[in-house]
Order: sequence, then C-alpha cells, then structure tokens
Amino acid sequence: MTSRRGKRWLRDHGLSIALIAVFAGTLVGHAWTGFRATQDDEREDSGRVLTTSFGDYVRGGNFCETLFENWESEFLQMVVYVGFTAFLFHRGAADSKDPDGGAEPVDEDPRKHRRDARAPWPVRRGGWVLRVYEHSLSIALTLLFLASMGLHVWGGRRSHSLERARHGLPPLSAGAYFGSSQFWFESFQNWQSEFFGIVLLVVASVYLRQRGSPESKPVHSPHSKTGKG
Repeated sequence: MTSRRGKRWLRDHGLSIALIAVFAGTLVGHAWTGFRATQDDEREDSGRVLTTSFGDYVRGGNFCETLFENWESEFLQMVVYVGFTAFLFHRGAADSKDPDGGAEPVDEDPRKHRRDARAPWPVRRGGWVLRVYEHSLSIALTLLFLASMGLHVWGGRRSHSLERARHGLPPLSAGAYFGSSQFWFESFQNWQSEFFGIVLLVVASVYLRQRGSPESKPVHSPHSKTGKG
C-alpha cells in the first residue's frame, strides 16, 4: 500500500520533481563554472588566484549578482504575462482568452462559491482576504521580482566594489550601483530576451502544436481557435 501511494505521489508531482531536478543541476553547474571562470579571470588580471574555495565564491557578490539578475528577469516576465493575459488578447494563441468568447471560467466571481466546501479557504473567508487572494499570483510574483532585484543590487555592489578595490578605487554604495549603467545593462539584456521568448511562444502557438502538452492547442484545432480548449 505504501509503495502504491508513493508511486501515485510521484506520478501526481512528476512535473515539479523533474523541473526541480533540472533546476538543481543547472544551479550547481552555474556555481561551479562561475567559480572556475572567476579563478581564470583573477589569474589573468593579477597572476594569482584570490578566490581559493568554492564556498568563498558562492558566498561572494559575483555569484549572487549573476544568479539574481537572471531570476529577476524571470519573475518580471511571469508577472507581466500573468497580468497582461487577464485583459489582453491574441486571436488563435493557446494562452489567450477568446476575444469573442465572452466571460470565461477564470473571470467568474469567486463570491458565488463561498459556500463550496472544497473552495480555497480565502474564498470561503471572503472580505479583504479574498480581495488579496484574487490577485495573489501577481502579488507573489511581483514580490519575488522585487526581492531578486534587491539581491541583484546587493551582489552587484559587492562584486564591483571588490573589483574597484583592486584598482585602488572606493567602494560603491547600493544606490550608486542601482543607478549605474552597468546595473541596467545587466537587467535589460535579460529582460528583453524574456519578453522576446514570450512573444515567440504566443505567436508560435497560433500555428504550431505539441501533441500531449497542455501548453499547446489540440493538433486538430484550427489556427483561429483561441485558448487550449
């Protein structure tokens, strides 16, 4: 019975488990290759390695900067996409609401389901709790974006202050780094790639299909069919 329950749990959560495993592997790869690249740069600049341990690198500003500048763009992409798809349309796209379809299930007022025993607790609670819950996905993604941006600033300030110290220059403040062209260069080069990826996915989903994927329209659906149904 336990084995059957475990297999069922793995089946029910297989997508998250696989994605977490891929994430963990790429995170380790990012950290290790960044550590080796940093040592190579230091050897070229000064003839000696200053970052002698992997732990020092992971705790340092360079790793934090490169990690969170990418997370920052991912969360921005998600919050913008979630927000835009609530009120903007693209005819034929799998992730768009139908511009001619009227109200859809996602538009239904949750207050009509306050007495549903299986509805989430905020729906049954109502009031301000429900008002927050109605937008909780966008709120959570926005907070993650802001937190990632803050950590990008923190890591970048440490990393560039260390580089400046090697050249006898004073350290940067967080505000100075946030207002620098370097910070915004790092941010915009990631942001533009994320938004290009979204545009490509939206337009490609009108004409292209992936059988078996809930992110695609059914293979037999006409190009003008909007949404995944």
